[in-house]
Amino acid sequence: MCANLMQRLTLEKIGELAGVSRATVSRVINHHPNISSEVRERVERIIAETGYQPNQAARSLASNQSNVIGLVIPNVVQAVFTDPYYPRLTQGISAACNQLDYTLALFLFHSPEEEQFAVRRFSNNSLIDGLIITADNHINPFIPQLVKRNVPFVYIGRPETTESVTYIDVDHIGGSYIGTKHLIDLGFKRIAQLSTKHNTAGVDRDKGFRQAMAEVGYAVDEDYVVYGDFTERSGYEAMQHLIPLRPDAVFIQSDTMALGAMRALRDAGLSVPDDMAIVSFDDLPPALLTEPHLTTVRQPVHDVGMLAVETLIERCANPGQPPKHVVLPTELVIRGTCGAAN
Repeated sequence: MCANLMQRLTLEKIGELAGVSRATVSRVINHHPNISSEVRERVERIIAETGYQPNQAARSLASNQSNVIGLVIPNVVQAVFTDPYYPRLTQGISAACNQLDYTLALFLFHSPEEEQFAVRRFSNNSLIDGLIITADNHINPFIPQLVKRNVPFVYIGRPETTESVTYIDVDHIGGSYIGTKHLIDLGFKRIAQLSTKHNTAGVDRDKGFRQAMAEVGYAVDEDYVVYGDFTERSGYEAMQHLIPLRPDAVFIQSDTMALGAMRALRDAGLSVPDDMAIVSFDDLPPALLTEPHLTTVRQPVHDVGMLAVETLIERCANPGQPPKHVVLPTELVIRGTCGAAN
């Protein structure tokens, strides 16, 4: 169809071509139930033949719904492109959006000032139905402001304050418990931890580690607990502090930190698992980039993303419902770094 006719296409024109009123065309586009199948098919055929695209802004004004979801990743622009967690999460979110006929808008920020401005913009923006917020730090300034302004949102991760927040998380405590217990069951006694204080996931994984150690009467030597920030570089540097202490095994709170830790061990002339066994957490693509492959606790990141979309849509449709807290299970994936095969 020529460009001039495409520009002239309106609801009235589609109605004229289909032999119905403008209002009927609108009802068909908006999936109104009280339309006969014959009329619906005729209008849909004309829309398909002409290539007509409804004006999304106008539809939003009419229905008070845009079918657009915003994904907010606060203050970690670089991490989006370097941390394998975010691509996997975004794949799950976008898959659910595609299945449910929603559009995904991604918001990245470089500074706290940009975040503050965005909160005001979101609360006054009728073209976004709701937001998915990813957990990065302990304190997220988005949460109280979004609650105050009644902006529908779902938080990924456990926020510090949970009373008024709907969130989707995984069982970090249980996951780190089974990972640490696996090392204990293999006979290791001098077990270290490469931890993080970065967010509540790190805090919960530390709890699981300590719970497993306490259960068998193993004291946690705080010299054996070193800290990183989920990056490969921090894993390398933290392992350099552990090597002189010579633990026989280490639980590492992320696969990416485990990559750095294993590189530090290689540089020191030590091998995994013969000189030091490793269990990590995530089961993201880096787990298969090491030699041997990482024994790790799998968290269902893709499922978290999909469930976040479904939960947000449900909250938008039922704004008065109480906050929902969903925690998905984790599982241990045994590969080569723990020494079980030996």
